Order: sequence, then C-alpha cells, then structure tokens
Amino acid sequence: MVEYRIDRRSGVATYLQIVQQTKQALRLGQLEPGDKLPTAREVVEATAINPNTVLKAYRELEREGLVEARRGLGTFVRRGLGAVAPADSPLRAELAAWAARARTAGLDREDVAALFTAVLEEQFTPVTPEREHS
Repeated sequence: MVEYRIDRRSGVATYLQIVQQTKQALRLGQLEPGDKLPTAREVVEATAINPNTVLKAYRELEREGLVEARRGLGTFVRRGLGAVAPADSPLRAELAAWAARARTAGLDREDVAALFTAVLEEQFTPVTPEREHS
C-alpha cells in the first residue's frame, strides 16, 4: 500500500502531491490493478490533511481512469502506468550510482532534481526543424 508524504513547503497543492505520488507508485509497480488505495480516513490520520483534499485527489485519479471508487468498499487501482525498470535492473543501478556520485560531489536533492529534469527535457523533447539546426 502507498504511504503519502506531504511536503507543505513544496508549493505543490496537497491534492496534486497525492495524485503525483499515486502515479509514481503505479509507474514503479508499487501499486497494481486491483490494489486498494488507503481510505481517506487513513490518509488523514497519517498526514493531518483535510479529508476533502484526499477525496479531490482520488476524484482526479478516477477522472484520469487510473482508479475506481466502489461504494462501501473503497478506491481501487484500475490500471497501471508505463513500465519502469524493476529494483534489480541495470538502469536503476546506474541511476542509483549516478545519484550517489552527485551527492558526493556536493549536490543536494534540489540540485539533483534540477539537473535530472534538465536532462530529461533535452532527451524527451521532440526534435523540431528549428532545434535540429541549433
């Protein structure tokens, strides 16, 4: 089961943090179709957030077709997201080694996130004719 961690200083709306963390759990295989999400009450007890915030996040996930609410039973995963390398894959090991080197080089979490995001943008932005010649 997923455990939500709310960062009140992130600037990201609380309900979006729940949506993002749920999607990450789906991508990493921590949640799979048929799995039950924590109840709103469980999330509220663990995070001290408003129950309506949890319900808003779950409604967004439902709107995206990722989960479904079953009256009287809870909210369940309908489908997963993309395939991420499993914990024992060479890609994950390489990324972990890179992160360790970045930390040793003095980069903090935000520095690493910024660098990684910049590289992702470079690697996953479609090539347009203007970019091809630059």
